Amino acid sequence: MDEKEILARIDDYVGEEQRLRERYQRGELGRDEEHRRLERLEVALDQCWDLLRRRRARLEAGLAEGEGSDDTAVRPPDEVEGYLQ
Repeated sequence: MDEKEILARIDDYVGEEQRLRERYQRGELGRDEEHRRLERLEVALDQCWDLLRRRRARLEAGLAEGEGSDDTAVRPPDEVEGYLQ
């Protein structure tokens, strides 16, 4: 996945997040379902941002994309979400 694809996916997730919030406000979704779906979206967004930051850091360091690294792989949710713990 290249940078444009990652950014497009981020855009899709942000759009989906906005639609979920709108549906909740209109009463089309219950609170529990909204929270469950938003939580999944937040994790997916964190994974995308993590991947984008790693790819950009490697390029800034002068390393070729994928050179000796897994910078094209999405890290598992527990790894991405566990940074601050």
